[in-house]
Amino acid sequence: MAWSGRLSLTPPTLADVAERAGVSRQTVSNAVNNPELLRPDTLARVQDAIAELGYSPNRAARNLRTRASHLIGLKFNPAQEGTANAAMDRFVHTLVETAGDSGYHVLLFAGSGEGDAIGGYDDLLRSTAVDAFIVTDTYLGNPQAAWLSQRRAPFVAFGRPWDNPDATHSWVDVDGAAGAELATNHLLDKGHTRIAWIGWRKDSFIGEDRRAGWTRAMHARDLPTTGLASRVEDTISSGREAASVLLDEARPSGFVCASDTLAMGVLHALGDRGIHWGKDIAVVGFDDSQVAQVVPGGLTSVRQPLEQVAVELVKALEGLLSTPPVTGPDVLLSPTLAVRLSSGQ
Repeated sequence: MAWSGRLSLTPPTLADVAERAGVSRQTVSNAVNNPELLRPDTLARVQDAIAELGYSPNRAARNLRTRASHLIGLKFNPAQEGTANAAMDRFVHTLVETAGDSGYHVLLFAGSGEGDAIGGYDDLLRSTAVDAFIVTDTYLGNPQAAWLSQRRAPFVAFGRPWDNPDATHSWVDVDGAAGAELATNHLLDKGHTRIAWIGWRKDSFIGEDRRAGWTRAMHARDLPTTGLASRVEDTISSGREAASVLLDEARPSGFVCASDTLAMGVLHALGDRGIHWGKDIAVVGFDDSQVAQVVPGGLTSVRQPLEQVAVELVKALEGLLSTPPVTGPDVLLSPTLAVRLSSGQ
């Protein structure tokens, strides 16, 4: 039967493509899965037919044949109440786009219950629903990376293995110390000499890494840090309280914070006292959240290159899922600073 050229309400099939291109079904299958087997003119003819018909290979059938789902599992945690950070949302959006360009889809999942760090991973591994995972929670004591390694499950971490420097899995991270140092130097270059730090509690490796950047910048210019730092929970109210204490006891002219959430707390504390941020006291956050971009005048903030993080993670996963598997080098990326009015004119 000759191809009629009429539109169909049902999706085109492999047989439709074969008929349109005047080739066998096996030739169409080779064009999709093993194009190197075809002559260039034949491959071009089949690809033209695929484009004209809008044919999409049957993923389920291909997965059954190759035993690959082309799905990447990513645990997604709900936003914490009282915070202003939505960096994870920007990361996930970028990851989905980047993975799609490489032929993968991201499967978001939650844990099996409160306090269950590995339940969701276990469920997906047992059902062979995903090819690999991206792990984002690499803080001290989180068992996910070790658990996946023991089961030889392919995964890449967004974040360094803080509590296991001998870990062999691949990771991609952003240099938090460099980011905080960049933020501090930004204020130092504006003439500030008493710059306070508000960060997370001491058991946070990420928080301590960022604090090290502030310390390094201050000490590089022979400036004191004693009495100018505070460690608190990552909430707006905690940042507000810490800023109030530092304003009374240390009298800083600027603040650098481990997150935009804490920086928003500082802005609240300044507002309570009728102090104008940017004009009277400078404030810099970390993560360049949406909130940082919409507060009046804007909050200067360290911006993580999440787009490049996603590219590097997908690249690493492609290596792990290749035959034979290839483990790429670990990647530490440098952040930038988004300068707005909160740090001064």
